[in-house]
Amino acid sequence: MKNITIHIHDHEGLILDMDGVVTRSAKAHRHAWKRMFDDFLKTRDARPGEDRSAFSETDYYRYVDGKPRYDGTESFLRSRGISLPYGDPSDPPEKESVCGLGNRKNRCFREYLEKNGVESYSSTAEFIRKFRKSGKPVACISSSRNAKAVLRSAGVSDLFDTVVDGVDAAEEGFKGKPAPDIFLTAAKRLGVAPAKTIVVEDALSGVEAGKAGGFGLVIGVNRGGQEEELRNRGAHIVVEDLSMIRSVYDDSENRN
Repeated sequence: MKNITIHIHDHEGLILDMDGVVTRSAKAHRHAWKRMFDDFLKTRDARPGEDRSAFSETDYYRYVDGKPRYDGTESFLRSRGISLPYGDPSDPPEKESVCGLGNRKNRCFREYLEKNGVESYSSTAEFIRKFRKSGKPVACISSSRNAKAVLRSAGVSDLFDTVVDGVDAAEEGFKGKPAPDIFLTAAKRLGVAPAKTIVVEDALSGVEAGKAGGFGLVIGVNRGGQEEELRNRGAHIVVEDLSMIRSVYDDSENRN
């Protein structure tokens, strides 16, 4: 795959998803989802029509990646023919409800984060720093309510003018991906027009959201072997890593 050039002067702002784009926390999320679902499936009594095979990496990318916690929980359970009461966000992790399982996953994630920490993608950090040289704003978005803690753990909080996360979604009541709400909220906070803004995502639901929001350039980062699907869902450009993108500030730089 060849390198790609983008022209900074064509864009007003940059919005990046956190997990899998800015930070290497996707591994922690996959671990937490698998631990929670596998434990649940092993202890659940067999019922007709339900698939209780182990949670896989394919399941992660297809059903939970990029989605708010409870939406991801419900999506995966539905794929296995399992119906649980939705419950309430206050449900304890031990309760067998969509919210209870979602909270159980969050407990697994926080335990992993506390024990192992998380790293950033150095190529993404460099891409952001180059973009910021233009004086244009940058936002980070995440469906996770742990986003600010993850960014601090990775040491990249200072790269962003604003962070929009799962806490904001709960407080403001906007819909999760593939709805474009979280990206539109970030663009509003940055004071930029979506049609003049870059979105960078690795999740299928995320590129769908970028397309639905009318963003001018949606870059799909192919971390999970999904190049064709990322394009089909709305990515204008698909790269293996942001190091493959060269940022050009103006036409005069092009001539040097």
